[in-house]
Amino acid sequence: MLFFIAAPIIKLVTASSPSVIVDTVKEKEVYNSITLTFEASLVATLISLVLGIPLAYLLARVEFPGKSLIEGIIDLPVIIPHSAAGIALLTVFGHRFFLGKLFGYMGIRFVGEFSGIVIAMMFVSLSYLVNETKEGFRSIDVRLEKVARTLGASPSQSFWRIALPLNFHHIISGTLMMWARGISEFGAVVILAYHPMTAPILIYERFTSFGLKYSIPVAAVMVSISLIIFIVLRFLNKGFKYE
Repeated sequence: MLFFIAAPIIKLVTASSPSVIVDTVKEKEVYNSITLTFEASLVATLISLVLGIPLAYLLARVEFPGKSLIEGIIDLPVIIPHSAAGIALLTVFGHRFFLGKLFGYMGIRFVGEFSGIVIAMMFVSLSYLVNETKEGFRSIDVRLEKVARTLGASPSQSFWRIALPLNFHHIISGTLMMWARGISEFGAVVILAYHPMTAPILIYERFTSFGLKYSIPVAAVMVSISLIIFIVLRFLNKGFKYE
């Protein structure tokens, strides 16, 4: 299994010479697409942190009618084909539909825009953050929060000072998973915003237009950058865990 995963990645990264990789990074189109991809995924992750952590805490701590249904809805984007997810988003946020028109009046458009890339990445990757954070809250003994409440802490204080710090490792893990999943998204993004091109779309466009020779360097650059950032963040996450 390790060979199955590692061999294609190693082959891709080593397929191009260092000079070709450098020249590829210097291309304005490649540089802009990679920057756009990381920025959009970061924005999607930050928005989801603000909205997803309270939802995860609610699901972990409160029993209410319809809870299983909500948990199932959160998991849906994982199993839906992502091209279908893009079409589904288009039927809601497209300029001819209610929410699309509503946001349009406020000057916010999604089709062919940065904001469209963000909501596509959010849709397909939010479940990773919410589920990981939810399991983290469930692993924390609820009695710790109850003790804080008996000592005079308010519900918000017990959340910020007890639950959230103890769940930090799971939140970081979920954040990394969501961010990484957003970076790799193709299907939903290509439906909502073919232009401006994210890195996965640029790789696909070069492969279909010019073949394997011209798509490999871009793919190698994207994979290399992703691996470096992901490894660094994993080490930082382990450091926070041990502390």
